[in-house]
Amino acid sequence: MNGNAATLTFLADPHVLTFADQCAGRIRLDRPKALHSLDLGMVRQMTQALLDWRSDDDVRIVMIDHAGGRGFCAGGDVVSIAKDTPKGGTLGRDFFFEEYRLNHLMYTYPKPGVVFMDGIVMGGGVGIACPCRYRVVTERTVFAMPETTIGLFPDVGGGRYLSRLRGRSAQYLALTSARLDGADCIALGLANFYLPSDALDAVKAEIAASPEKAESILAGAAVPPPPARIVERLPTIDHLFASDDFDVVLAALEADGGEWATDTLAALHKRSPTACKVSLRMLVESPRQLHFVDEMRMEYAIMARMHRAPDFAEGVRALLIDKTGDPRWSPPTAAEVTPAMVDAYFEPLPPAEAWTPLPAYR
Repeated sequence: MNGNAATLTFLADPHVLTFADQCAGRIRLDRPKALHSLDLGMVRQMTQALLDWRSDDDVRIVMIDHAGGRGFCAGGDVVSIAKDTPKGGTLGRDFFFEEYRLNHLMYTYPKPGVVFMDGIVMGGGVGIACPCRYRVVTERTVFAMPETTIGLFPDVGGGRYLSRLRGRSAQYLALTSARLDGADCIALGLANFYLPSDALDAVKAEIAASPEKAESILAGAAVPPPPARIVERLPTIDHLFASDDFDVVLAALEADGGEWATDTLAALHKRSPTACKVSLRMLVESPRQLHFVDEMRMEYAIMARMHRAPDFAEGVRALLIDKTGDPRWSPPTAAEVTPAMVDAYFEPLPPAEAWTPLPAYR
């Protein structure tokens, strides 16, 4: 972790391509075997490119996509972090610190961004997609914040993006890790253009040549999305996820007894109870953060503790390493997760350990 990241030139990372294309700066994720999951080297190269382009008058827009495969970006490389942390390593601390700097840089960037969310968009992928002015989805988009399945919470600015969604959809998405398709993303406001995937290459070429026409180019290529499946479910979600108390949510689902509520309850029982309670609390606290820098500072304090907690390593083991699907959470039930335990995650870090934005953005 380096407080002078804005002045450093990092070594090129083979898993992300950054290059100029006519009037556009292009960021292309290229790690298909890992669904383009972000590692520290990728984060650093993306940061360096954005810093370089910020003062480059020839770059008037930034476009983000992926090189191939079925994922745009499946998140951060949590397996490497989970393996490093028990050994006393600092990979988790360094990765989240610098990833959040990238998220903040993108959120405050002076030039417009276009992201092509074609394929799987999860976790860290959401963090580099949502700051963009133009967010394109396709018939192949699968969007989710699945952090509670591995003992974490929807970070990378998730508190800011989710808490501004209509009704109680944020609470539903954060707790259940529910997957949205492109039409759902349009309906909830997580994306603003729905394009056929076979139109993307031509659109990218047009935008690179005429970035000032990006919005009209996207609007001209967009097609009406199919009916959004989540829309008919929203009244039920608003009712059953009305409480900010996870125990009350569980009780409401159990009392409902319907098929959807029963299936949702079963899914929640597989999530980390601590992560679920922290996630709900974050969605209460996030709207109180005046600026995005405050959101990032709060999320980093939570993550600095959570990625070292037992549930993270256990969740990654069960879901991504052994793939047994049998996490043993600690504590194992929601009733055993006390308010004091949740409060502890939200305590500010000591100044020497706290998150800070890149020096130019302080």
